[in-house]
Order: sequence, then structure tokens, then C-alpha cells
Amino acid sequence: MLIELRQYRCQPGERDNWVTFLNEVIIPFQVAKGMVIVGSFLGEAEDDHYIWIRRFDNEDHRKALYAAVYESDEWVNDISPKIPRMLIREKIDVTRMIPTASSMIR
Repeated sequence: MLIELRQYRCQPGERDNWVTFLNEVIIPFQVAKGMVIVGSFLGEAEDDHYIWIRRFDNEDHRKALYAAVYESDEWVNDISPKIPRMLIREKIDVTRMIPTASSMIR
């Protein structure tokens, strides 16, 4: 199992728009392609911080889902072009993690 902890910084004043876009467009699209979204969170102390967690069976599974999502016409033409107005892409931080035996996320 492979877990991605993804932390984003939103453009000033755009976090609410980002969360709406994520909930209404990105998450349903990715789930329809097979992604497992474990959680979606707002940073408590910082009004530009957004965090989400995705789960994959293994590296091959992650690569296949990345291709299905990020190489699709819908992502390339419709979804991705809207992201830069809401997120600071240079501040995206992705941590790949492997759960331990005692992890609740499995």
C-alpha cells in the first residue's frame, strides 16, 4: 500500500473556491477513474492551506491511475487550466508514505 499526503497552498482568497472545485469537480472525476481519496482537510491555523490524502495499492497502481487521470482529455483541457488561479503550484508538497501495521489508514 502507498499513501500520498498532498499539501497545497491556495492563491490569496481562493481556498473556498478551491475546496468547492475540488469537491464538485476534481474528487468526483478522480474517484470515477479509480482514485481512493482517504481524506480532505483545511489547515486550521493558515487560511491558504489545503491537505488531502490518496491511497494506492502499489506503485504500479499509482502510475496507472495517474495516467488515467492526468493524461485524460478532460483533465488536460477542462480541469487543469482552472487550477492555477486557485493554487500556487510551486508550493505543492507531496509526501509518499507506507503505512505501518498499526496505521488506521490501510
